[in-house]
Amino acid sequence: MHHPDTLVVNTGRDSERFGGLVNTPVFRGSTILVPSFDAWEECKRDGNPYAHYGRFGTETTRAFESAIAELEGGYASLVFPSGLSACTHAVMAFVAAGDHILITDNVYGPTRMFADRVLTRMGVEVEYFNPIKVEDLTSKLRKNTSVVFVESPGSLTFEISDIRALSNAAHSVGAKVLLDNTWATPLYFKPFDHGVDISIQAATKYIVGHSDALLGTATANEGAWEQLQASAHDFGETAGPDDIFLGLRGIRSLSVRLQRHWENGLALAQCLQTHPAVAQVHHPALVNDPSHDLWKRDFRGASGLFSLQLKSTDMERVRCFFNSLKHFGIGLSWGGYESLVLPIGKPSRTVKSWERSGYLVRVHAGLENLNDLQSDVIQALDQVVAKISVTVA
Repeated sequence: MHHPDTLVVNTGRDSERFGGLVNTPVFRGSTILVPSFDAWEECKRDGNPYAHYGRFGTETTRAFESAIAELEGGYASLVFPSGLSACTHAVMAFVAAGDHILITDNVYGPTRMFADRVLTRMGVEVEYFNPIKVEDLTSKLRKNTSVVFVESPGSLTFEISDIRALSNAAHSVGAKVLLDNTWATPLYFKPFDHGVDISIQAATKYIVGHSDALLGTATANEGAWEQLQASAHDFGETAGPDDIFLGLRGIRSLSVRLQRHWENGLALAQCLQTHPAVAQVHHPALVNDPSHDLWKRDFRGASGLFSLQLKSTDMERVRCFFNSLKHFGIGLSWGGYESLVLPIGKPSRTVKSWERSGYLVRVHAGLENLNDLQSDVIQALDQVVAKISVTVA
């Protein structure tokens, strides 16, 4: 097995097939002709007369999907037009009316909305479980539980789940385990080594890496592949070749970029822990984080995404913090080269309400100079403290 640094450079490439080109070209097309009736009949897949069509992918698609599958360590992958699309269609492949699904309570907000708005309307019972208590999952499993959906670290608050233990429990009732692995990417967490059936990436984030394309992927083990593939094809989901090409481009520098994101993110999180305006920093790679031991045991690295809790919830002070930042843009998504912050306030919870006080801020450390990033956040926090002092006076 090649080192990940070597793998990301070479996987999904076959220069000899494309006239020596280093990169797989962009293949655009809908109609794909065959030379004869017999050739048409041979193109049918499992009796499907529509399989020989651009919606099912081109050489660009197959290069990207094979690269993701190899990086994940799974059997095969599918590409989707967004990360949410990968989440929702992966779930849809394994649920039916009358089923019960368990979802980690710190899941990505749009995935929660899909479950609450769409799955329930379709007759699927949705229930949430505490991400750090395996016994909470175990107590809620039923004979009709078809899916356990996990995100680790959790969205916004970054708790690490014991994926191996959760997978063992889920499989005891025949449920499939789906994991949103976007934070760690395939380089820093290997889902299939921990019993996961489907690993999902919002490839928009670190895979693409440049904030200029939307993509999602779902990678299955051999036992789950056929069902995932058939369901996704039934929905007609596909991604454009130009976006997929940008995903392939991003893979080539993934290892180098992730190392820098990890270093910047962790160093930034460490320096913010003691600031008088900060109540808590949520980052599993911090040695004093409640999830640190699990992170150290199961993960090979960290990314640039974490959150901090301001001591204040006063909106004038919160506004002061965000408006004082110079190197951090305010915006959705993350995983690009640029640093971002996102106003959260208080995360949504179903099992147990979020009881910690203070305003929650999600932070993505980009590839800028670390000293510049640290100085920028500290000066913004200093202004919050100064504003508090002036208010008190």
